[in-house]
Amino acid sequence: MTTITNLKTEYLENPLGIDVTSPRLSWQLQSDAAGARQTAYQIKAGSSEGQADLWDSGKVDSDQSIHVVYAGKALASRQRVYWSVTVWDEAGSSTQSEKTWFEIGLLARDDWKGEWIGTDLRGGPRSLIPAPMFRKSIQLASAPQSARLYVTALGLYECSINGKQVSDDVFNPGWTDYSKRVQYKVYDVLDLLQEGENVIGAMLGDGWAVGHISWNHRQSYVDRPRLLAQLEITLKDGKTVTVATDTTWKYQFGPILSNDLLMGEEYDARLEVPGWDAPQFDDETWYTAKRFDDTGIEIVATDGPTVKRIQELKPISPPVDKSNFNSHRQIFDLGQNMVGRVRFKGSAPANTTITLRFAEVLDEDGRMYLTNLRSARAVDYYTFKSDEPVVWEPHFTFHGFRYVELVDYPGEVTEDTITGVVLHSEMAQTGEFECSDPILNQLQHNIQWGQKGNFVDVPTDCPQRDERLGWTGDIQVFVRTAAYNFDVAGFMTKWAQDVTDAQNEQGIVPPVVPNMKTSFLADGGPAWADAAVICPWTIYLTYGDKRILETSYLTMTKFMNFLLESSPGYIRCAPEYEGWPGFGDWLSINAATPRDLLGTAFLAYDASLMTQIAEVLGKQDDAGKYRKLFADVKEAFAKRYLIGSIVPAVKPMPSEARRRMDEADAISQGNLKLVQNETVTSKVFNTEVFTPTQTAYVLALHFNLLPDELRPLAVEELVKAIEGRNMHLSTGFVGAPYLPHVLSKNGRLDMAYTLLNQKTWPSWLYSVTQGATTIWERWDGWTEDRGFQDPGMNSFNHYAYGSIGAWMYNTIAGIEIDPKQPGYKHSLLQPKPDGSLSSACGQLQTPYGELVSKWKLENGIFDWEVTVPANTTATLTIPMADQGKMTMNGAPVSGAVQEVGAGKYHVVVA
Repeated sequence: MTTITNLKTEYLENPLGIDVTSPRLSWQLQSDAAGARQTAYQIKAGSSEGQADLWDSGKVDSDQSIHVVYAGKALASRQRVYWSVTVWDEAGSSTQSEKTWFEIGLLARDDWKGEWIGTDLRGGPRSLIPAPMFRKSIQLASAPQSARLYVTALGLYECSINGKQVSDDVFNPGWTDYSKRVQYKVYDVLDLLQEGENVIGAMLGDGWAVGHISWNHRQSYVDRPRLLAQLEITLKDGKTVTVATDTTWKYQFGPILSNDLLMGEEYDARLEVPGWDAPQFDDETWYTAKRFDDTGIEIVATDGPTVKRIQELKPISPPVDKSNFNSHRQIFDLGQNMVGRVRFKGSAPANTTITLRFAEVLDEDGRMYLTNLRSARAVDYYTFKSDEPVVWEPHFTFHGFRYVELVDYPGEVTEDTITGVVLHSEMAQTGEFECSDPILNQLQHNIQWGQKGNFVDVPTDCPQRDERLGWTGDIQVFVRTAAYNFDVAGFMTKWAQDVTDAQNEQGIVPPVVPNMKTSFLADGGPAWADAAVICPWTIYLTYGDKRILETSYLTMTKFMNFLLESSPGYIRCAPEYEGWPGFGDWLSINAATPRDLLGTAFLAYDASLMTQIAEVLGKQDDAGKYRKLFADVKEAFAKRYLIGSIVPAVKPMPSEARRRMDEADAISQGNLKLVQNETVTSKVFNTEVFTPTQTAYVLALHFNLLPDELRPLAVEELVKAIEGRNMHLSTGFVGAPYLPHVLSKNGRLDMAYTLLNQKTWPSWLYSVTQGATTIWERWDGWTEDRGFQDPGMNSFNHYAYGSIGAWMYNTIAGIEIDPKQPGYKHSLLQPKPDGSLSSACGQLQTPYGELVSKWKLENGIFDWEVTVPANTTATLTIPMADQGKMTMNGAPVSGAVQEVGAGKYHVVVA
């Protein structure tokens, strides 16, 4: 039986309030028939269910079932569109989908009738203010028939109507560069309204717009929270009512005495105002809202996922008493390094204040290890108004933690006293990886939790200390793994716009996005700024999303022009370069790869990707230009770094650039004892120019910068470099993501597995052996001989080294993309067992359906189960094909490579 499921518009089911006027429509064909595929489709879209007054595509002979662009009548603000699709399959039978819909938000600034409002209190660079509460009472002469609330803020908002929350979203409107754009949300609030008096309530928090960001002070964008809202109601008698923010709204301060994403929240229940957002409340003593001028920033719909409460965690054991002479302290272990906050349940005498502190790890005495938080206070306070039991959860803060310290609570502790509330952007889990080795399964668990904790509206480096920034280098190395684990299409599409907003007129892309007004660097440098090209390309590959290439193309070309202008002779970040030379191979282990080698390698890689991007977009002239650029950079790379090259006459590095580079190197090194790179001989690189590192070999091989005759030598020397470190890697953020791929694709699968299975540091599994539940920032965040690394930069929740996850999916499980048919329209299934594992399974929810590669190896028999979703095909490359007879679904087959259509397959080599 054939069914049509998962109808989506712009990656969303029934999206309310998008601002894409040519939205893309997608669906999935579900069928158990072998070779099931779509041969044609017909989309009908109308202004009401069952109508096609907006668009009838007619029968289109095509197998396209994702990203079909709406091509009907022009869409207007507030317009709801109902659509369905009829699909014809390979047998000529047709199936019609259920109806679905999308609704357009406010497309023009003139659609907004409200004004920005706030309070007279603003605080200072380091002084916090209470969270203001706004209210507006309205009278409805008859019952409402429909109602939409359009709302945004500079800061964070929680809205209610008649005392009930309008949404379970958290941290709206999210983080953007508020000097350029802010997102709004649309809510259907019909069920909250009534005939007679109604009250709109809004509480504002500081958030990213007002509060502390990184190690900087408050007020990076604006000096106080501001609200913009518009409630549009149609009554049953046909009349319309619009209520918008203006100076008729009133405000007061309540129980939230301070709130900050980094510092925490102070809540005094004695100051609660019962009924403040409900009818029949006396607001005579409340203040008149202050009006603020419109700064002209763009107000855009929230087309990506919002942050939500995703799950809850309970302590795994009774609390440990760590009281001292002046305070009662109990430490709860939630068993998982998580991101979010806690829900407290308990009672205490009136005027009692409890303190909640948060830590990722404990020190050697079993106490909270807090020094790595730096200036982030990360403390919540609650003051009781009576001895009645309470349940309390902060509103406008989050923390990164496993351990919770409850200070000065006099009540009885139960299993419900502390509950961890996990927060992150709402992303469906799309990937699962599991194998026969429990420690690798724990590594996969850690990778996924690291992604959860650092995908809180933007892809951040860490969730706990005074940083929490959208580092471009971190997401660049992790984005491929991220797209295996979760559906990040909407999340990364939003961030791609943030990159565009962050780019300056010269084409420079900063190291953190969204950009900060007080950013410490304009240029991210090699492997960081290159995210502007690498991330959109990766999203295109994983989701077949051509539009992200189209919308990011100008950003990419501006960036490439900057690189060319600042890279004389095609050498990027040469020693004499006066700009920022980059962070280097960040956190590598005594293996300094020259900045100019990294820069030049990534310039070549960018040119290679831009060639492919231009071809996808049909820009053949650009493709030719970038193809030549790659050849020119490859030639320059050879002349500067490869064997036989002439040692360049290097000018001294400008003093300011040297100072900043030395500072970065010192932070990267931490308390690791510096050891000079070992003296090596090389038949690949000119050792008079630099001492070859693992990362140098990896980039040269992965980016195709070596002539064919040198590739085997480079692989051999890379393996020797690993063996010279007693089977350990030395790569940092830049080299580590590519290292296993280079080995497995160049005949050294054995060495890739050896590195994966290494349990002493530096390795991917070392932190797992130490009880980690997320990925560490450093290979040596804690070691037996030195203890904690430098607390100035030592996060225990950092996804960058989780980039190994992509290799586990595409090499161990064997699920890979065909770049010629992206989005898994055609999949390359090619597991590569080495004998160290007896089984592995990868499951991936692709845009077309579930793709599965599950194998086991027992007694020399390779058993492989494959599921290929409908309307797709796959190439199966059968391992061990030369070691026995092969059957597929019980029938003999010959040849290690098999082309298959949709269906389930059972392959045995015995």
